[in-house]
Amino acid sequence: MTVKGSCHCGATRFEVDEAPATVTRCTCTYCSKRGALWAYYRPAQFRLTAPAQHAATYRWNTGTIAHHFCTVCGCSTYVETPDWSSGSADFDNPKISINTRLLDDFDLDAVPVETIDGRNLW
Repeated sequence: MTVKGSCHCGATRFEVDEAPATVTRCTCTYCSKRGALWAYYRPAQFRLTAPAQHAATYRWNTGTIAHHFCTVCGCSTYVETPDWSSGSADFDNPKISINTRLLDDFDLDAVPVETIDGRNLW
């Protein structure tokens, strides 16, 4: 079942093929300050459904991860990242992380929250 989401002002809209079974809280300094809870998808499972004219990208440290946000309302929307499940960057297996706090009609309390120790990993 397709799940839709958007930033606060609606300038950035997206959809994914299915609701997340779990969400991830990353403790890196950036994610901690943004307050997002992430769900990971293959790029083919993610679609922007609004023009990207109000999207901007922030990269920090090594520039490996592209954090996208809305230039109008400032919401952190999605991230383009390599797969980190092995503990190191797998560039052959890219992921899209969506900010699940932006999903429409999705009950975050109904799914488990996993924590990644991003503060110490990167």
